[in-house]
Amino acid sequence: MRNFREYDIWIDGIEFVETVYAFVDAFPNTEKYGLSSQLTRSAVSIPSNIAEGASRSSEKDFARFLEIALGSAFELETQLIIAGRRKYISELHLEESILKLTSLQKRIYGLRRKLVKN
Repeated sequence: MRNFREYDIWIDGIEFVETVYAFVDAFPNTEKYGLSSQLTRSAVSIPSNIAEGASRSSEKDFARFLEIALGSAFELETQLIIAGRRKYISELHLEESILKLTSLQKRIYGLRRKLVKN
C-alpha cells in the first residue's frame, strides 16, 4: 500500500489548498457561491485524488486518479486566471501561484506517465 502523505505532489497540493483559501477569504461576498466555491473545490480535489489513487492496488488505477488530479489542477489554473482578471488576486500573487501550480502539474504528469509506462 502506498503512503500518500509521502508524495511531494500531495504535500504541495495541500499547501496550495491553503493558498487558495487565503485568496478566497478576501474575495467579495458576492463570489461566495461562485468563483470562491469553484476555486476551493478544484484545489481540494488535487490532493484528494492523489490520496485516493494511492489507495488503489494497481498502477493503472493510481494513474487514472492522477489524471483526475491533473484535470483539477488545470481547472484551478483557469479559475485563478479569471480571479486575476476580476482583480480579486494581485498580478504578483497570480504569477507566483501559476508558477507553483505549473510545477505541480508537471510533477503529477510525470508520475502518471511513469506509472503508465510500467
